[in-house]
Amino acid sequence: MTNPSPTLFERIIARDLPADVVYEDDQYIAIRDIAPKAPLHLLVIPKKVSVRVDEITGPAEMGDLWLTAVKVARQHARDYRLLVNCGPGGGQVVPHTHIHILAGWENGPESDTQ
Repeated sequence: MTNPSPTLFERIIARDLPADVVYEDDQYIAIRDIAPKAPLHLLVIPKKVSVRVDEITGPAEMGDLWLTAVKVARQHARDYRLLVNCGPGGGQVVPHTHIHILAGWENGPESDTQ
């Protein structure tokens, strides 16, 4: 299922909107979140559009997405959390599959006072 108009992420991928890009290859782009929920908050976004992560049914495609998220996370942090929100009821705001990379807490996420 796709949206009739380009998502925020599609517009970033097309360079119609600015973003702080930290990684890019032919299949994925990773950017800094504009409303970070952690000292380090990155988003790994597939260039191939799917609205929700559970729409991805191919093992290779799903594996590549997660391997890319791990690769980007390891480039930016020693310890990190990978998080996916699936659908509005699961906290997903942008209807385009993406993985959050959260990191940078000195003593774990519970120590953050945000």
